[in-house]
Amino acid sequence: MQDNVCHEMSAGEVLNASHAEYPLHEALIYGSRLDCAKFSKRLSCAIKHLPIRVRFSFEHDPQKAIEQGITKDPTLVLDGEIFLEGLTQAEAITEAFEKLI
Repeated sequence: MQDNVCHEMSAGEVLNASHAEYPLHEALIYGSRLDCAKFSKRLSCAIKHLPIRVRFSFEHDPQKAIEQGITKDPTLVLDGEIFLEGLTQAEAITEAFEKLI
C-alpha cells in the first residue's frame, strides 16, 4: 500500500513503512473485527502525514481485553499503554499523536 492512501490496516502492516527515519510504535487494537477495521482506517487517515511509523496488530477476544483492563470497544494500546478508547474522531486521533511526537 502507498503511504498516502487511507485504508484498513492489516495485522503486521506498518503505516509509513517507507520512512525508516521515523520512530516505530506498536499499536494493538482491541475490539470486534468491524470496530477494529473502522478504527484502523480512521487511524491511518488521521496520522499518515505525521513523522511516525505504526505497526498494527489486533485482538478480538473480549476475555483478553477484560484481562488487560480494556473497557471500551475499540481501544488502542500504543507501546503497551492504553492510548485511545472508543471510536475516536479523526481530529482527536491526530491531536493525541501530535502530543506524542
